[in-house]
Amino acid sequence: MALQGWRFFGVSATIIIYIGGVLFLSMNNIPGSHPKRPRIERFAEFPSFHSPRFPMPSRKMTIRWCRDLKYIIEIFQSTRTTRPTSTVSTALPSDVSAALQSLPALTALASFPGSGNTWLRYLLQQSTGILTGSIYKDYGLLKTGFPAENVCNSSVLLVKTHEWGSKAWAPFSKAILLVRDPEKAIIAEFNRQSGGHIGFASPDRYKRTKGKYWQQFVSNKLKGWEVMNLSWARNFTGSIKVVFYDDLVHHTERELRSILEFLQFPVSEPLMRCAIMRKEGIFRRKKTPAVLRSVHGVDEGGGAEPEADSLRIVGAPGAVGFPNALL
Repeated sequence: MALQGWRFFGVSATIIIYIGGVLFLSMNNIPGSHPKRPRIERFAEFPSFHSPRFPMPSRKMTIRWCRDLKYIIEIFQSTRTTRPTSTVSTALPSDVSAALQSLPALTALASFPGSGNTWLRYLLQQSTGILTGSIYKDYGLLKTGFPAENVCNSSVLLVKTHEWGSKAWAPFSKAILLVRDPEKAIIAEFNRQSGGHIGFASPDRYKRTKGKYWQQFVSNKLKGWEVMNLSWARNFTGSIKVVFYDDLVHHTERELRSILEFLQFPVSEPLMRCAIMRKEGIFRRKKTPAVLRSVHGVDEGGGAEPEADSLRIVGAPGAVGFPNALL
């Protein structure tokens, strides 16, 4: 009996020592077992804006706008004094709704996901002081600079959409079609789905199911990119202006002026200067880290095809009529 007791004690002590050792090693290896990831500064332009209103993750951040954002209706209706906030209601007062009939026709900002739609909305809000709307209600955008999410009427400068087809076109009499190289647009959308509007997908996401998940994603999205852009370019019956993302990046002021001319919205020189000074904002994703470029093979130093060439690559006849027929 004594021998059995000592054996039981020995086994118990061994188990306790083993468990204690594992816990001890785990606690000591947590900080150093993985190399520390370099911190990516995603809000470099606004390093001091840590407002308690927007989480990041325990702090929050707002955007410094060139002037307070307003609805178009507020310009024409001096009697309305309440400025929209991040909790703005999509329902407008009856007197405001009646006045919408005298406002400009509704304009769509159409694009395939990942084409820079949010960044263009940011630039337009900076250069006009007017809110932009969306057919969607993205709570992340709602809290960080786009209080008119889910507003789809002429009280906003234009309305974001990724849809196409007769039902999608019905509310709009004009459209701006933002086109980006499909390779970069698809990667940007993959990053958005995995890392948010300004984050990045991890290398593991690309390698999921031995890369088959990424390959299928590209195949599906490439077809969607082609159908979406061709549908708007060829079948939308209203006035349409095509804007290439690369032109917006390299000639921002020129493109903004051209867009405002298309919208028949007067250019404010002070606001335009301010918008260009703050053009990077927080909604334009920084360059893809080198480790990710090696995964999906993107050369952001100029190795990508121009948009017109990429349209041909997808199989559209010519350049799908974009450069000559619509620009």
